[in-house]
Amino acid sequence: MKAEWPRVKLVEVLRFRQESPDMEELLSGKVPIVSKIGFKTGVLEFRSEAKTKTNMILIRPGDLVMSGINAIKGAIAIYTKEANSVAASTIHYSAYEVLSSQADARFLWWFFRSRFFQNLLFIEMPDGIKTELKASRFLPIEIPLPPLTEQKRIVAQIDELEAKIADGLKIINEIDELISQTLLSAFRDVAKNVKFLSMSTVAPLTRRPVKVNIGSEYHELGVRSFGKGTFHKPPLSGATVGSKKLYQIFPGDLVFNNVFAWEGAVAVAKKEDIGRVGSHRFIACIPQDGVATSEFLRFYFLTDEGLEKLGEASPGGAGRNRTLGLEALGKIKVPIPSIEKQLWFDTLQSKIAILKKVRSEATTELDALLPSILDKAFRGVL
Repeated sequence: MKAEWPRVKLVEVLRFRQESPDMEELLSGKVPIVSKIGFKTGVLEFRSEAKTKTNMILIRPGDLVMSGINAIKGAIAIYTKEANSVAASTIHYSAYEVLSSQADARFLWWFFRSRFFQNLLFIEMPDGIKTELKASRFLPIEIPLPPLTEQKRIVAQIDELEAKIADGLKIINEIDELISQTLLSAFRDVAKNVKFLSMSTVAPLTRRPVKVNIGSEYHELGVRSFGKGTFHKPPLSGATVGSKKLYQIFPGDLVFNNVFAWEGAVAVAKKEDIGRVGSHRFIACIPQDGVATSEFLRFYFLTDEGLEKLGEASPGGAGRNRTLGLEALGKIKVPIPSIEKQLWFDTLQSKIAILKKVRSEATTELDALLPSILDKAFRGVL
């Protein structure tokens, strides 16, 4: 932050909003109620009905709105409507009128969402925000504040750069969608007019029991939903395992998490998963040589058709938990093109996985740009 920027207390540029909404309008649903502030976007979300008649604050157009407990994470918004006030619970939110002769609302919005301000909060409140960032603790904080014209210039610079980042992310997402559609189209071509065989024939269930030793340590494997692959769980001691049955999982196994298979908890064990084990909830299937590949079957089970079949084979309704039956899995029929076509498709999947990794890295780099830009802005070098 530039040393020459004057320091002011927030109470000099913000006025704490304490006005209550009209209860009749509130309870009739005419006044929208703040339900959430996006951490990353700073966008307000609303619901139409109040859950309580008390502890409500009126928010007027142009106000800064903060989630007390999540302000440090970026849950800060500007209510931008030109008319029509809204309301929020004072238990979870606070609102501030920005004194426009002293400060630019969007400058403060960017500033409060910066690492600079987060560090400032930690200095002011070394024990952290235990409950919420109340006005009595927030308004006395002193911040460096440039002249209003400089604030507006900085905001224009940040907004321009943010728009370019957003354009870059949009292009990346469009490319990603095109890649996914291309892969799905290739799969449909390969699987067109082919025979369907049961999983019990193509890739039967395989159990490799582990003899648990109380003095040993066991490393479990997990399978994420929505086709997001495997992950490693913390190690378990033999004493912790107790009577729980464990089974070895080898690289190349097609693995299902039987309680979440219906939502895409299907993966192929990787080389780095060697030595991992799974409980009885993890079903490992091994494709027959020359008949099918694990990667081809994994892709099929993550298509709409494959997920529908897994759903039908997973009865139950205890929350998200619906158990995939072993016998039902064995009866699911899957498309089986020639092994040559499957291997060709697997090669295509591998190439596209590399492209997606590059896309992911580019997305990460773009996401990191904005915090860097804010750091420069509030150090006075933008």
